[in-house]
Amino acid sequence: MWFEREKLIRFNHCDPAAIIFYPQYFVLFHELMEDWFNEALDTNYGEYIRTARLGVPAVRADCEFLSQSRLGDLVRFRLEPVRLGNSSLAFEGEALGGAELRARAQITVVQMSLDSRRAVPFDARLRANIGRFLRDH
Repeated sequence: MWFEREKLIRFNHCDPAAIIFYPQYFVLFHELMEDWFNEALDTNYGEYIRTARLGVPAVRADCEFLSQSRLGDLVRFRLEPVRLGNSSLAFEGEALGGAELRARAQITVVQMSLDSRRAVPFDARLRANIGRFLRDH
């Protein structure tokens, strides 16, 4: 099941030609993941970081840049988790301008303790909430 939000491509996302600078797609996909935690997984991302001292850094990321997004474009970003491990989560992401696929990503994150800097398992509640979105769930 896809989680999606529209994002306006802003000046700070763009290169001097007013085209999105490709690393910004990773920033925008991460923002989408934060929105997913906050809105769909019942996990306040700020508290997750500050209080629980957990994070989900990307450990693998692959992205295809298929078409340009420009300053002022409204782009629909979507993510869908495809594999949930003990402490890892792989998801697919898409960025669409209208019906046109602008970028496609496969990103794997690992939940880690910000104190020990080691991978830690997802707790049962978060695992169950993520599971509701899993493609083959």
